Amino acid sequence: MEGGNYIKEGADTAKSTCLYFTPKDNDEVGALVRYLELFKEYKVNLLHIESRPSIRFNDRYEFMVECAPGGDLGEAIDKLKSTCEYFSVISRNHYNNRGTVPWFPKRIRELDRFANQILSYGAELDSDHPGFTDSVYRARRKYFADIAYHYKHGEPIPRVQYTKEETETWGKVFKQLVSLYPTHACKEHNHVFPLLIENCGYREDNIPQLEDISNFLRDCTGFTLRPVAGLLSSRDFLAGLAFRVFHSTQYIRHPSMPLYTPEPDVCHELLGHVPLFADPEFAQFSQEIGLASLGAPDDYIEKIATCYWFTVEFGLCRQGDELKAFGAGLLSSFGELTYCLGDKPQRKQFDPEVTALQKYPITEYQPIYFVSESFEDAKEKMIKYAQKIPRKFGVRYNAYTQSIEVLDSKQQVQELLHKASADLFFLNDTLNKITI
Repeated sequence: MEGGNYIKEGADTAKSTCLYFTPKDNDEVGALVRYLELFKEYKVNLLHIESRPSIRFNDRYEFMVECAPGGDLGEAIDKLKSTCEYFSVISRNHYNNRGTVPWFPKRIRELDRFANQILSYGAELDSDHPGFTDSVYRARRKYFADIAYHYKHGEPIPRVQYTKEETETWGKVFKQLVSLYPTHACKEHNHVFPLLIENCGYREDNIPQLEDISNFLRDCTGFTLRPVAGLLSSRDFLAGLAFRVFHSTQYIRHPSMPLYTPEPDVCHELLGHVPLFADPEFAQFSQEIGLASLGAPDDYIEKIATCYWFTVEFGLCRQGDELKAFGAGLLSSFGELTYCLGDKPQRKQFDPEVTALQKYPITEYQPIYFVSESFEDAKEKMIKYAQKIPRKFGVRYNAYTQSIEVLDSKQQVQELLHKASADLFFLNDTLNKITI
């Protein structure tokens, strides 16, 4: 498979289609009943129905219906379009429905919908995996996968009692990496790491719990962790970042090879990824990558995932006159953390247009690394790159409702501009009070 870590593409088994529409003549919520008759007429089964006030038209309602495969959905859509003021089709089966937008979650709880559409599960290890012939290890992997498989948004992440052997494996990795961080890791990582030791139980003899870390990150930047049972597709994994949710594994690598893992494990997640999610600028940069992916065509998902690979996973940054590592794949690998700052690899300036097309290996050290001037600079470049993605709408994260707002009408944009003007007035007034 192409890609690495979570950046892997897999077949999607969900084929439902979501229709969002605002009728031209709806005076009351009960008007929805008339439109549901269309689906009955064309033998289209509905899996879910929602209604809410429209954000595009005053005094109107907006409806969402999720349609199961089957029936004459095309005819139902054509009939529905002719009677609606607003109509949008979002489908997980966009490969066979070119006129639709690839499905993406609009509410944080909708992450539950794809959390179990994974590429591997439990004890299904490849034959070259260090734990392939270890029945005890395979049983533990399934135990961790089951925890994630049954997890739902809003629940506390189940605490795990790690075995002595697992803790010893963590300790070997922890000890080696901590010795390199002061000289090889970026200043933001080194700033946060002591706080994780103080607040989340980061120690050589203790594997921290995802729930404790998630609560810590929420207080810092609003990021949270969510346990995952296996490898998600690029589209689904990146969508989580749009909500400031990071899908994290909870299992640990095989004890026979403590300094190597063929897939992300708890060492990679907690030592490599977690510290920087507590940094505001990095958190914003990560969310921008996620927002750029929502509703993007498949070819752009691959490009965005590649940008993610060369930044969040294997990125370098310039701090003063030195290069430092900020990618989790580097910060969780003793060998590559030393190698990446040496003389052997090639380095290029991070530019999404160029970076998105760069090929990369997944089973060896990277021959090329991309260097960002700062997280802020990388974020601005990703925002500009996202403007070129062929979408007929914009997306915005609403932190109050933990939802994605699809901006596809002038009224929405005008209201946001009005709010922005009010915010600027407030900030200017506050600044005057501070400086007086």
